Amino acid sequence: MLSSRPSGTGTLTGPGPSGTPASSAEEKLRAIELLGSVRYGRLAMSVRALPFLAVARHVVIEGRVVLQMHRGLGFHESCDGSVIAYGADNFNTPAPDGGTDLWSVQFTGPVELVRPAPEQRERFGTGPLDVNGEHFDPVYLRIDPRLAHMHTLTFDASPSGRTHSVT
Repeated sequence: MLSSRPSGTGTLTGPGPSGTPASSAEEKLRAIELLGSVRYGRLAMSVRALPFLAVARHVVIEGRVVLQMHRGLGFHESCDGSVIAYGADNFNTPAPDGGTDLWSVQFTGPVELVRPAPEQRERFGTGPLDVNGEHFDPVYLRIDPRLAHMHTLTFDASPSGRTHSVT
């Protein structure tokens, strides 16, 4: 069980704060399923009122996205209590000719520092030995996804669906 401070987070029902419809539960489940097939993604946050991206390792625990980052970079301090976006994709997989469609998912929601139980931390696997010359010291953040977006790119691998260039 994850431990954290109490949170008044809600669910994906009803319109979002800007009046736009919230993501469907089906899309959220599919996005989380896809997220489980890759290990790393990118965290979008604000640092000193400027946009910033950072790489993080992730797992899904209790329907929420849990991130593992290096404490020494201090990014977790900018995220705790804020709303962030986290995205991942399979764009570095083999070429579409191999039959694999490409996808991208993004989750947006409030984040808080958590302490996963030992068996949950094991799901992250072995971390790096060091980051920028410092011993890797993991810190964990949990995103309570309020919005989930999924985009897919489908390719036609048949010979008639290919574009050929003439030189």
